[in-house]
Order: sequence, then C-alpha cells, then structure tokens
Amino acid sequence: MTDLSPAGDSTSPGFRSDQLEGFRIGVTSDRRSEDLIAAFVRRGADVIHAPTIRMAGVSDDGVLEAETRAVIAGSPDVLLATTSYGMRRWLETADAAGIGDALTAQLEHTRILVRGPKARGAIRAAGLDDQGMSERETTTSLVDLVLKSGVKGKTVAVQLHGFTDPTQLARLEAAGATVLPVAPYRWTQHEDSGRVLKLIDAICASALDAVTFTSAPAVESLFKTAEAAGKLAEIHAAFRGSVIAAAVGPVTAAPLVEAGILPIIPDRFRMGALIRLLCEHLEQAQVKHLNYLRGTIELRGRIARVGGIDASLSPVGLALFRTLIDARGATVSRAALASSAPEALDDHGVDVAISRLRQQLPDKSTIRTVVKRGYRIDTP
Repeated sequence: MTDLSPAGDSTSPGFRSDQLEGFRIGVTSDRRSEDLIAAFVRRGADVIHAPTIRMAGVSDDGVLEAETRAVIAGSPDVLLATTSYGMRRWLETADAAGIGDALTAQLEHTRILVRGPKARGAIRAAGLDDQGMSERETTTSLVDLVLKSGVKGKTVAVQLHGFTDPTQLARLEAAGATVLPVAPYRWTQHEDSGRVLKLIDAICASALDAVTFTSAPAVESLFKTAEAAGKLAEIHAAFRGSVIAAAVGPVTAAPLVEAGILPIIPDRFRMGALIRLLCEHLEQAQVKHLNYLRGTIELRGRIARVGGIDASLSPVGLALFRTLIDARGATVSRAALASSAPEALDDHGVDVAISRLRQQLPDKSTIRTVVKRGYRIDTP
C-alpha cells in the first residue's frame, strides 16, 4: 500500500486545497503514479505526467524460472530481498512454474536480509521471516550488512530491483561469495517519448516549479532522452536554477547529484514523506512576497497576486517578474532580465516582454521603466 499518510490524506491536519495553487509539478513515475498525482491535484497544483520508464516483467519467464531453479539447487546461505514487488512477482512466477513450494522450502533454511520494511512485509506475507534490515534502505547498505558477518565460501542469492547492480554484485564476489542473481522485473524506457519530450521542454523553459522522481532509472531515462534531443545541458541548467528536483531517497537522487543537481530528499524514503516535503518546500521557499507602492505582491508558481487580484503569467513573463521581485526594488538591467528568461532575448525583446508582462498584471503600473538603465518595481 502506498504510504500517503498524512500527506496524501485530505482530512489530515494542515491540509489545504489551495496549498499548491499556482504551482506546476512534473511526475515521472509510472507505477503508482495515480496516488502521487492525486495528492498534488487535491492541493491545487497543476500536474504534468510523463512517465520516463516502465516496470515490466522479464521478457521471458523462462529466464526467471531458470534463475529460480538455480537458487533452489544452490541452497543459498543468504537471500538479499530488495523490493516488495520483486519478491511477490518472484514467488508468483515460481508458483506458476510449479516450483513455488520448493523455493519456499529452500528459503525457510536461508538467512534472509531485507532492504526495507516493504520487502520485509513481502517476506512475511510468504510465511517466511527475515533476520535483519539495512540501515539506510539501500542496496549498498544491504550489502554492507551481509558483508559484516562475512560471506567467504557462502552462496548469496540477490533479488534484483529493476536493473542489475554490478557494483554491489562485484563486492559480494570480491568478498568470496558465490552470487545467484534473480531479476523478477526490469525497468525499460517508456514507449511514449512524446510526453517525455514535452516534459523536457517544460523543464528547460522553467514552466515547471518541481519534478518528482521515485527511482534512479527514471532520472537516467529522462537525461538520456534529453541528450538525444540535444537538451541535456539545458535541463541540467534548469534543475540547477528555478526548477526543483524532488527525489524519494538518496539512491534515486544519485544521478541528479552526479550531474551537479542538488535535489530535495525526505528523511523517510516514502512517497508520503516526499509529498509532504515538496509541499512545504514550495510554500516556504518558492512563494515570493514584496510590498510595493500600491499594495502587496505575492508570486506563487505562475500566479501573480497583485493587490489581492490574481493573474496567470506566461513562462517568459514569470521569469522576468521573478527577477524583478528578487531585486527588491532595485533596478534590473535589460541584460540581467534577458539572462533570466527561458528563451533568447535582445534588448528590444526584453522591452516587448515587459510590455506583455504589464498587460498580464492586474496593476499595469507595478513595473516602472528606468530610462537607459532597465526596469524596477517601486517599493516603499
């Protein structure tokens, strides 16, 4: 069951249906994305869903059956269980092949270590028990745990989670273990590349406030598609700028960090914690306030509230208005405004964009022209 409490419960204390009003969030996950999207929409956000990967069973269940028979025959001393879904699918496939009882009987005599509480739940649902859980709910931490007790001369079965992790398998082999990998499912690039390309365009244009990631392959697939489209540098720059990358845990965050992007990560690696963290971050760090001569300005995502009246801004207008608000009444040059825009602008282009921005704002006198120098917002 998806952990959405209390973040996903519209009856929980602190819930507000306008909490994310004005914000646009990109969701890259495929499996269980409905709960994530619904939680943001209930809080007033506009959500773009573009799954970058798809979870799929192995192309030939005969491969998984062969890996299962190897585990039964190998009588492993240790099983490393990494995911709930993977364990369930493995056991179901074994049952379908007529070797489920043999696998369960073998695992009853195997020391089972789990990566996290969800994997533990799947183990116990199968009538088995585990003897330990990794500290940080990562595969690296799980391998650390088994290496502490020594694996030289032992056989270690590893239930893989979506893709082979050669580094961790190599660590086990280097420590003297015989490794029996089992891959109940694979991550594959999503076939609907058109939606992903639209997401990439929105990120590059800073038309999104945040993008959520629930697996490292989702990040890698997004970057791969962006690179093929010639926009990898742009998407990196956007995530280092105004677009927030939100990752469910450190493993998911790793490809972002390697690219020089610092994502926000919840203390608990759960979807509910990710939702709560992103909501708080957008409200506390991304809502801008400024007093100007005729009232107050609040910028919430793409919505500018000027003198108590709301207006939805275009991506270019939003970027320029954000820059002017950040200047806190100081004059901003045309060059500085152009550099903040999501598209190339010369001085004339900045003047045209400012004119259009004024037309979008409830109070057209909010932005003042400073002759030969640039633009500013008049403050008290």
